[in-house]
Amino acid sequence: MQLPVIYSDRFLDHKTGSFHPECPQRLTAIVEALKGASWQERLQWQEPTPIEKRGVIPWLLKVHPYSHIDGVRSAAEDETGLDMDTPVSAQSYEVALLAVSGWLDGVDRVLETDNPALILARPPGHHAERDRAMGFCLFSNAAIAAYYAIEQPGIERVAILDWDVHHGNGTQHIIENHPQLAYCSLHQSPCYPGTGSCGERGLHDNVLNVPMSPGSTLKEYQPAFTEKIVPFLKNFAPDILIVSAGYDATRVDPLAGICLEPEDFRLFTEYSLQVTRRVVYGLEGGYDFDALSESVKATIAGIFSD
Repeated sequence: MQLPVIYSDRFLDHKTGSFHPECPQRLTAIVEALKGASWQERLQWQEPTPIEKRGVIPWLLKVHPYSHIDGVRSAAEDETGLDMDTPVSAQSYEVALLAVSGWLDGVDRVLETDNPALILARPPGHHAERDRAMGFCLFSNAAIAAYYAIEQPGIERVAILDWDVHHGNGTQHIIENHPQLAYCSLHQSPCYPGTGSCGERGLHDNVLNVPMSPGSTLKEYQPAFTEKIVPFLKNFAPDILIVSAGYDATRVDPLAGICLEPEDFRLFTEYSLQVTRRVVYGLEGGYDFDALSESVKATIAGIFSD
């Protein structure tokens, strides 16, 4: 099989400052690593659909009020930043719209082929609430993709798996009351943003949070997948699975304290493919460039081995 990889150099134009961990070099490191991989000829590099052609705003309005969208636009124009953790630059608004378009393209590719797709976009999205940008995130990419997917022909249920080291508070809050959407997350606890307790189940029992203790390794993650995550997802039986693929749970990542190795994400990928072949993998966190690149390569190796 060939793997669609949705990427644009425009994603580098979201500038966050010299010392911010969510920086353009994250993507350049990944792209360089993938283009040197032994299976690089099996990657189908694709530009995201231009925002004018896609008509992105109506899909954003499914989950964000216009006041939030306009607030991001205004902040980018003024280069004022949205909070202490979430700086923006002049191009950030349009880049964030293009990132959303890339996630929607991922859904399209997966539904066309019944096989996975990978989105390498920034800024990330899973912390963005309906009306608040936070945690490096401007718009809730995965949640918007889920709302987009649920309106496609033949799609009755959409699930989101979030293996970023931080809980996707925005994603959960946006989808937890929708009976056709499900969210599950493995994340370090305690850790930013302080949400994601196992008692949060969603209005339709459609939320599963699996908090992981600092220092956890594959030894702890493996049973979490096999005993909780995979059964939950299989029981929900999604027509398409969206993965918030964060890679900040590695041992060397500077922003958390989980102790996974990059190669562990190959197993996580194989677990996700046990649920369905229709999987959209979209980049979230991961702030050590080498570990991030190797983790993304492990995900792709998992896709090719399935």
